[in-house]
Amino acid sequence: MTRRPIAILVPDGVGVRNFILGGFLPEMARSFQPHVFHNIPEHLLERYTMPHSDAVTWQPMIPYLQAGAPLVLQYTLEYAHMYRANTQAMQRALGRPLRGPLRSRVFIRSSRLAGRVGAVLGCMSTLEAMYCSAAAARPEVERYREIFSAIRPAAVFCSSQRPTTVLPAVLAAKSMGIPTVAFVFSWDHLTTKGRIAAPFDAYLVWSRHMRAELLRYYPEIQPEAIHIVGTPQFDPYADQSLLWAREEFCRRIGADPARKLLCYSGGDIATCPEDPKHLEALTAHVRSGRIRGNPNVLLRPVPVDNGKRYDDVCRRYPEILRLQPQWAHAEPGNWTRVLPTSEDVQFLANLTHHVDVNVNLGSTMTLDFGLHDKPVVNVAFDCSDPPIFGMPVWDYYYNYEHLRPIVELGTSRIARTREQLADHVNAYLENPALDREGRRRLAEMQVAISPGESSRRIVNVLEQLSRTP
Repeated sequence: MTRRPIAILVPDGVGVRNFILGGFLPEMARSFQPHVFHNIPEHLLERYTMPHSDAVTWQPMIPYLQAGAPLVLQYTLEYAHMYRANTQAMQRALGRPLRGPLRSRVFIRSSRLAGRVGAVLGCMSTLEAMYCSAAAARPEVERYREIFSAIRPAAVFCSSQRPTTVLPAVLAAKSMGIPTVAFVFSWDHLTTKGRIAAPFDAYLVWSRHMRAELLRYYPEIQPEAIHIVGTPQFDPYADQSLLWAREEFCRRIGADPARKLLCYSGGDIATCPEDPKHLEALTAHVRSGRIRGNPNVLLRPVPVDNGKRYDDVCRRYPEILRLQPQWAHAEPGNWTRVLPTSEDVQFLANLTHHVDVNVNLGSTMTLDFGLHDKPVVNVAFDCSDPPIFGMPVWDYYYNYEHLRPIVELGTSRIARTREQLADHVNAYLENPALDREGRRRLAEMQVAISPGESSRRIVNVLEQLSRTP
C-alpha cells in the first residue's frame, strides 16, 4: 500500500514530548509519510531526527508574528471568547488591571471592549471570519501553499490547538481543501487558556469529558468533528521496558531505598510563586519528625523553570534531592522554546512509578501520579499575609473547572493548613490505598483511552479523516 504524505505541525516543546519522542512517529510512519514542521533549534535538531532519519522528513516552521489587522482581530476574538466562555480563569484574566505603556493599555482596553460587544451580540463566527481573512493575506500563508502543493499532504495535523504560529499553515491547507486536525493537548486548556488558534476541521480530545467541554465553549463546532483518542502524553507509562528497579532509581537520585519517597512537583513561577515555601514546609515536617518515618524529599521543578528560585530552601535543607527536568532551555521561561529529552521521558515514567506520595499545588502531576495509583496531597494554604493572589489560594485555584473534580471525586487530600500537610502525608504513607477509588474515577473521566493505545487511535482517526471526501 502506498503511504500518503501527512504534515505534522509541532510548534512547542510539549508537542515534541508527545509526538516526536516515544512511539507516535513510528506508528504514523506505518500508515503515512510524515513531514514534521517544527521549531527545534538547529543545534538541537539531530537528537530528535536521528531515530527517525529514514522515515520522516523534517522542515522548520515558517516564522510568523501577528501584526496589523490580524493582531487587532486576534485580541478582539480572544477577549470575545473569554467573555462568552466566562470560566473562572477567564474571569480573573479579564479582571486583571492593565499595566505597561499607555499605548499598550489603550490597545488592550479597546480590544476588550470590542470583544465584549462581540460576545454580547453573538458575533463570534463573524469575528473569526474577519480574522482569518486578514491573516490569509499574509505571505506566510502563500509560502505554506507552495510547500503543500509540492508534498500534497493527505491532512495537516497540529500537535497543539493553541499556538498562533500554526495559523498560516492551517489557513493554507483549508484554502486547498486539505483536512486540518488539532489535538487538544492539556486537560485545562479549554477552561484556562484563550481561544483555539484556528478553525480546524476536526479536533482530537482525551475523553468524553473534554469533548463535552469543547462543545460547551465552542458551540459552533459540530459533534461529529470531535474524536476521542486519549493522549500520547501518558503512553510511556505503559512501557515496562522504561522502568528501573527501585534500587536503581534510588541510586540515580541519591536516595535511600529503605526509606519512603516524597516528591514535591513544582509549577511555574507565575502560577505557583510560593512553591519554595511549600517545599520548605514539607521538608521541615520531615526534619522535625512531624511527618513520620524520615522519608526522602525529592524536588522536581516544572520543566520551564530553571529551578534557581529553590536555591535558598535547598541550601537550608540540604537533604532535599533536586531532580531538575532534563529539558533543553533554548529560551528559558518560554514553553514553546523549552524542549524535552528522551532521558527525561524515561525518568518521569520511573518517578511516577516509584514515588510513594506526591505533593503539588493544583498540578497536572496529580493526574500523572493518579494514573499510577499513587496518592497525592494538593497544597492549598498560603505562606504570605495577605495572600499573594489577593485571596486564599484555596479560593483562587481549587474553583477552577479542571480542578473541581479533584475535590468532588475525592481524588486527593487537600492541605489547607501546614498541619494538614503533615497529617495527609502521614495518612497516605500508612495506607497508600486511601482514596484509590477517587484516583480511578479522575483517570477514567480525564483519560478515556488506556496509556499505550493513544498513538494508534490518533493515526486511525487521521486515516479516516484523510479518506473523507
